[in-house]
Amino acid sequence: MIKTIEWKNNAIKIIDQTKLPLKLKYLYIKDLRTLWHAIRRMQIRGAPALGVAAALGVYLGIRDLRTKNFSDFCKELDSVTRYISTARPTARNLFWALERICSIAVTNRYKPIKTIKKLIFREAQKIIDEDKIVCRKIGVFGEKLIKNGSSILTICNTGALATVDYGTALGAIYRAKERGKKIKIYVCETRPLLQGSRLTAWELKKNGIDTILITDNMAATLMQEGKIDLVIAGADRIAANGDSANKIGTYNLAVLATYHKIPFYIAAPTSTFDFNLRSGRDIPIEQRNPKEVTHLFFKQSIAPAGTKVYNPAFDVTPHKLITAIITEKGIITPPYERNIRFRLRGKGL
Repeated sequence: MIKTIEWKNNAIKIIDQTKLPLKLKYLYIKDLRTLWHAIRRMQIRGAPALGVAAALGVYLGIRDLRTKNFSDFCKELDSVTRYISTARPTARNLFWALERICSIAVTNRYKPIKTIKKLIFREAQKIIDEDKIVCRKIGVFGEKLIKNGSSILTICNTGALATVDYGTALGAIYRAKERGKKIKIYVCETRPLLQGSRLTAWELKKNGIDTILITDNMAATLMQEGKIDLVIAGADRIAANGDSANKIGTYNLAVLATYHKIPFYIAAPTSTFDFNLRSGRDIPIEQRNPKEVTHLFFKQSIAPAGTKVYNPAFDVTPHKLITAIITEKGIITPPYERNIRFRLRGKGL
């Protein structure tokens, strides 16, 4: 598997995903502002990968601070985390990582600032190592839902490019292939930035998986024709009741799958769950640049000048349309509010 993000040569090394599939280009990010723009421009993307980027980004932001006073250090740390949090508002993993890093600083507040910096970097590395394990576990559980000969529909990119090196929804697909199952993957192109055609199709072909690319509006016809056995998508934030925010168009697929009686699965790590939100109505939805819709990669115009645009990056799939949620701690089935609490938080029924 390719490494989407890592710490190398005293910098954050990422794949510039805006260059794929035409060019595999790596960027070495050495300052916080460059990282912010890389996240915003989606040079690095995918909820778990954004968590790693946020954690390493905090270290970038504080590593050169000269203060020896924790109060002053804490103010700078707060400024750095607030800045990173403005890059992408929907991805829960980004905020989860920031909270985790800040907790390390507070827990060790009586130690020298130099030591706290080292502990922050160590925690960021720990998040990287954990993501590798978590994605493999999601793959193990998700593979059990895939039968030999299955035709699977997916949207956006939930593979190695969205995580550290394996994937969530695509992780289940990779695991199924490793287990010798013959599978066919239909990939929605995923307008407007084409993460399906540019990234997912590229990943799957590199891994020798039978891949068929479709436009987003072909999904209903495929289901009607009986060509889809199950749908697997990822998530950027999941509310306490199981409502799931994912790339715009995911809700469409859930509605279609329900109508055609096709299983619809969400695959995500526990770090994507936001227990502070009771339902999907509370999930913040990122509104992106209108040029993503009116232009092809901000260059060639495909709409009349001055056309009004509505461009939410995500939609929310109600939990009632989700057959099961695949996590590293197992497969969660309805009733979600009770079973999410039991499975992920260890609270009794």
